[in-house]
Formats: sequence, structure tokens, C-alpha cells
Amino acid sequence: MAIPKLQSYTLPSAQDVPLNKVSWTFEPQRAALLIHDMQDYFLNFWGDDSPMMDKVVANIAALRQFCKQQNIPVYYTAQPSTQSDEDRALLNDMWGPGLTRSPQQQKVVAALAPDESDTMLVKWRYSAFHRSPLEQMLKETGRDQLIITGVYAHIGCMTTAIDAFMRDIKPFMVADALADFSRDEHLMALKFVAGRAGRVVMTEELLPLPGSKAALRALILPLLDESDQPLDDENLIDYGLDSVRMMALAARWRKAHQDIDFVMLAKNPTIDAWWALLSREVK
Repeated sequence: MAIPKLQSYTLPSAQDVPLNKVSWTFEPQRAALLIHDMQDYFLNFWGDDSPMMDKVVANIAALRQFCKQQNIPVYYTAQPSTQSDEDRALLNDMWGPGLTRSPQQQKVVAALAPDESDTMLVKWRYSAFHRSPLEQMLKETGRDQLIITGVYAHIGCMTTAIDAFMRDIKPFMVADALADFSRDEHLMALKFVAGRAGRVVMTEELLPLPGSKAALRALILPLLDESDQPLDDENLIDYGLDSVRMMALAARWRKAHQDIDFVMLAKNPTIDAWWALLSREVK
């Protein structure tokens, strides 16, 4: 009845992202970030030493930092430490008393602790919209895109994405900033949302710049037509990178480096050359 002891698994990579039925463009000025149920209680089911959860927390932290820089509002959900039987209702049948027996674990994990500018929402059911002002707050601030991160992918996160879609708010599920009971359930949630209720993305797709050359390579590989992987100094055009995708990359990276354009990328289309451009200090 209670949440079982959980095991780490390999987080989804760009190659695992299902085909999205919609091609919504992420627009920071229209977006809000949701950090869903990242409380000590829920993360403790993976134990103290989980490299997988360390990566999930790091990805959420990177998205949160980006959102702060872009004035994108940040919302948290958190179950209260005390819940009456009336408030908890059917959750008791499905999951038992839950957090109410571990009130000392109610806080959001320290690495993602909210500050005074963030909004905390009391979480009563799977969806972050249930008995909360989230929809109204988004509409009042002109936000109709919701970046969804946290736990658990196939329960609250997926339900929130479906609920957002039904309220004409575009959900962006961040595949590697979510965690779940198992990899199969994680991938199931991504597949459902991609085909029925939203768009599935990777953390790096939302950040204007990749954080490392390895992250740049991971971003580029899905854009190539060839099955063979290029070396860092090989011409990406020879591997199927087309001008449309290159222009899209230029537009994205120009948000951080205003001198980057299509001509600059096309002049030397290699991972080495592009990383040299991107790793410059942002002025």
C-alpha cells in the first residue's frame, strides 16, 4: 500500500524521448517552472546515495537558476506534514498515511530550497492544480507554458501535465528532470504526454547553452541523419545536419551570445568549433 523501496535506473537520454505530436516552441516570457513534490520524504525512498537522484536534482537546479535569470516564476508543490482523514481521503486507501507519519521529512530537499520569490502550493491530490491557485496565478501573469519537473513522473507529474493541457496551458515534461518508481513507468509517462497532452524535452533543450562539450554532443546527435557519430572535429553537415536545424540552434544560442548567427555556425560546423564559441564568457 505504501510507496515501495525504490531502485535507481538509467535516466532517459535524448534518444529515449518519444516522438512529440506537437512542436510547441518554448518561450521563456510565457513560461513558469513547476518543481513537483521534491520533498525529503519522497526522495528518501531511493536512499541517501542515489547518483540518479543527484542528477535529477542537479538538472532541476540548473533549470531553476535559468528561470531566475529569465524572470520565469517558480512554483513548488509540497504535501503538508499534517493531513486529516477528510483531506487525505482516498489517498489513504491507495498509499496509506504517507507523509503524515514522517512530518520531519516535509521540507523540500536542501539543494532546491525555495526562496522568498518562489510560490509554494499545498499539494492535496495528484494534480498540482487541485485545490490550488496555480491556474489563476499563471493566467494573471500571462503564463501559458508550464515546465514540469520532479516526482513521480507517472503519477503527479503526468496528471498535472494532463490537467494543464485541459486548461489550455502547454506542459513541457522534462525527461531527465523527473524520477519515477521504475524506468518503464518513467518512459510510459513520457510516451503518454508526448502523444496526448504535451511536449517532452530534455533539460539541455530548455537551457540556452549546453553546460559542457559532452552536453553539446548530446544535443547535436539527435539532429543528425547518419547512424555513425562524428568526431569532435568532423563536419556535422556531412552527417546530415541541415540548414534549418542549424538556424534554430543559432537563434537559441544568440540569447546568450548575440554575435552568433547561422553564418558563424556554418563557417566551421564541428563540435570543437561550436564549443569554443559557446564556452566563451557570457557578457
